[in-house]
Amino acid sequence: MHGPRGTVRIPPGRQQVILASLLVEANQVVSTEHLVDTLWDDQPPDTARTQVQICVSRLRKSLTDAGVDVPIETRPPGYALRVDPARLDVHSFTRTVAEARVLAKEGRAAEAAGLLRAAVALWRGPCLSGIPHRALRTRALRLDEDRLAATETYLELELGLGRHHHLVGEIARLVQENPLRERLRAQLMLALHRSGRQAEALDVYRAARDLLIDELGLEPGEELRLLETAILAGDPTLHQHATTPERDPGPTAAPAGQRTEVPRQLPADTADFLGDEALIATAEAVLTGEGRAVGVVVIVGRPGVGKSTLATHIGHRVAQEHFPDGQLHCDLRGTRDDPSAAADILGRFLVALGIPGPMIPQGLAERREVYRTLLAGRRVLVVLDDAVAESQVIPLLPGSSTCAVLVTTRTRLTGVPGARQIELDSLDPARSLELLSRVVGTDRVTREPEAAAALVRTVGGLPLALRIIAARLAARPHWSLASMVTRLANERHRLDELAHGEMTIRASLSLTHDGLDPAARRLFGLLSAVEGPTLPGWVAGAVLDDDRPFPSDLLEPLVDVQMLDVASVETTGEFRYRFQDIVRLFAREQVTTPTADAVERVIGGWLAIAEQAHRRIYGGDYTVLHGTAPRWHPPEDYVSAVLADPLEWMDGEQANLRAAITQARTAGLDEACWDLAVTVATLFEARGYLDDWENTHEDALALCRRTGNTRGTAALLSSLGTLHINRGQPAQARTALTAALDLFTTLDEPVGLGLCHRDLALLHRQAGDDDQALTLYTKALHDFDRAGDVVGRAIVRTQSAHILTRRGHMTEAHTHLEEAMAIYRQVGYTSGMAHTLRRLGQVQSQAGDHTSATETMTRVLDMVRSSRDVIGEGHLLTNLGEVCAAAGDVPRAQAYYEEALRVRDQILDHSGAAVIRFELARLLARTGDHTRAVDLLDAAAATFAERGMVRDRAAAERELALLRASNPVTTV
Repeated sequence: MHGPRGTVRIPPGRQQVILASLLVEANQVVSTEHLVDTLWDDQPPDTARTQVQICVSRLRKSLTDAGVDVPIETRPPGYALRVDPARLDVHSFTRTVAEARVLAKEGRAAEAAGLLRAAVALWRGPCLSGIPHRALRTRALRLDEDRLAATETYLELELGLGRHHHLVGEIARLVQENPLRERLRAQLMLALHRSGRQAEALDVYRAARDLLIDELGLEPGEELRLLETAILAGDPTLHQHATTPERDPGPTAAPAGQRTEVPRQLPADTADFLGDEALIATAEAVLTGEGRAVGVVVIVGRPGVGKSTLATHIGHRVAQEHFPDGQLHCDLRGTRDDPSAAADILGRFLVALGIPGPMIPQGLAERREVYRTLLAGRRVLVVLDDAVAESQVIPLLPGSSTCAVLVTTRTRLTGVPGARQIELDSLDPARSLELLSRVVGTDRVTREPEAAAALVRTVGGLPLALRIIAARLAARPHWSLASMVTRLANERHRLDELAHGEMTIRASLSLTHDGLDPAARRLFGLLSAVEGPTLPGWVAGAVLDDDRPFPSDLLEPLVDVQMLDVASVETTGEFRYRFQDIVRLFAREQVTTPTADAVERVIGGWLAIAEQAHRRIYGGDYTVLHGTAPRWHPPEDYVSAVLADPLEWMDGEQANLRAAITQARTAGLDEACWDLAVTVATLFEARGYLDDWENTHEDALALCRRTGNTRGTAALLSSLGTLHINRGQPAQARTALTAALDLFTTLDEPVGLGLCHRDLALLHRQAGDDDQALTLYTKALHDFDRAGDVVGRAIVRTQSAHILTRRGHMTEAHTHLEEAMAIYRQVGYTSGMAHTLRRLGQVQSQAGDHTSATETMTRVLDMVRSSRDVIGEGHLLTNLGEVCAAAGDVPRAQAYYEEALRVRDQILDHSGAAVIRFELARLLARTGDHTRAVDLLDAAAATFAERGMVRDRAAAERELALLRASNPVTTV
């Protein structure tokens, strides 16, 4: 660090560590506890806080003496170093890379590459290389990865510009420094090939393959393999220069072996959007400013003024350039009877950010802490639509100034800290006329300028009302604008007891509604009774009980007159629709016929498709109970198309399925409610939506108990037992499963009995009571056989094989697994195959066949990665580490353990990460790396103590004592 009076000398040791900690969190408060933990990894002295104060005091004096205007402020609960971000190299680096991203997307490759080279030139070596404390190591590695990612991007840009001759030497040096970096290898191969040095390019591939096999036991990735094939084939496309990079040159690229989820949840933008550019610019300045705090904009306005449309439009304008790490969006349902709770929204956001459901804590405070941890340093935009109170918004505010929040509401939220309140008023006359001209045509507006102006005044500049009226005029080209002014004025007079905004919109809706034919009016009313954020086209057929092959045709007349919006287009080509909230309310008021039958058919439609989805995943109606609720079957072609990937369909319809279960509960449809809930649990378990699992089941359970539906009650209790197992709550799981078992015994329901016996066996297995577990597995096997549930039988075989393996009964375990695998192959249950193959790999490893075990585990690893099962990925990487360690292949074992540790840390699985640290430490102790082994054991023991993992903590402390006794130097 330099000041006006020369270089500032900061003594090595604690002062450097504290200064580094404050700098990496510049302009943010760093707690004293954090500084203590950073300085003393284990057992800080009683004077730790005093020593931190002394170090900070000396730092202040050193900076002041050197004339450096960088104050260290005391801010409870710690300190904050205040500095202009422009003075920090890391800020300059980040800003420059962001500018390069924009240039690259504009096709200005040469300028982008130049900026990236300038950004990389700011570095003088590895980040924080002189400060070895592990608390700072993760942040330093992230920054080093950002530098390397930027380097790879400018190389890619310059290769696209034809500069291959000049890049060969530079890339070769980088490959030597980063030998396992496959992207750099590919760039070197391409540069050599384009320079006419094909033999050398192929040598680079062979050297990479030999290294990867020797070091990790892995073949090169797809990119290197395809590039080698293309070079051998003389593919002419290799000489075509690209002008834009394949990868985003962002500083937020995830380290190798780590995948960062990038949510893109913004709704579609409005193509013909019209808005106040000055207001938009104000909002954008707040959201994208370089301030110390999170930029928060609250858009306030009456119904129909276009708050949500404006928020979405602004979101799309700033997302790509300023918030490349993702955009989170949620409807807070502030104007509904059941507004969304902050804890539920946080749960959904955490899943979107890549945290598996079982890793998400229960409490609001804990979820908020994890949420802020994940967003720290990332550039994410959070859009909260239709908020009703500060209590909804405040817990959803990120803690990092790199993020921003956009809120819409009908009331001022003055309690949101630091929020810029923006009042959204009606469109001014000029923009209103422009919107009217776009819809009805410029000629009609030009022919009747006075009537057009009067029409704009009559609707008060409300975009929603104006669009509805304009759509009505567009559908009636023979109507004059003046006649519409008269009609609207009369309708408004009839409604003059309402508030101005509501009166205007209702008047425009009334005129359009009265102009619809009776069939369209009936459909409009029935559709409004259906809950859910969006409406797939088949719902129109369901509410009318119309089995035509293309029921979405029924909705087009409502879309034409703006009574219904097109929300999106599905991959199948089908449209998805939605109501504006105020339009839905109006539609419900127009209903003159009962809607109960229509609602029941829609819920029956969801049930029919969900049932088919479960069958396609499991290969049949296996390990699930169904009720007697009537199904309504959407068109077969539609169902076949959307269920090409059944789990993806369920994921995409998650909100609608959740709403259908809630509506079934409200309507008292107990059979449909419990059946749909337990069927959709397939999605909840696979994707980790544990909050949805619990909420839907608790709602359905209350209804079934109220109506005396014993079978539904038992099915829901059994499913809740499985949920509690997923959450690591054995006591709650045992209570639910025991209650379900009693009911199923009374009913003599074999599938239900099998499910309960299976899960109770798993609880006993986890508690170490293998004998009782095997007894229960035998009962479950009998139950599933009685029901003809082959998948249930296979699951029992797979789970019981784990106990047999642990007891050394390898032949019997292998037989169980082979039987299970045959069943899974027959029905096509992929997830079951993955679980069974993993157990088979463990059997092979314990039998000493490490080569086969490695091949099996590697195959399963590919399967769980393709299914986005990050928890399973962590397990498989750990298993591979164990297999390699048992085989004596320490380098490969260490590589797998390190990768498993990255995965666990990424999803904030602290307990799982501690277990891996323990195993990795034992491995490193064998290699003589006692210093790192002690560090890992210290960290593991601390986590075990914090989490109450008594046996694990004792094991870690024993290992530490042995290691320190045999290597006294490690105690220093």
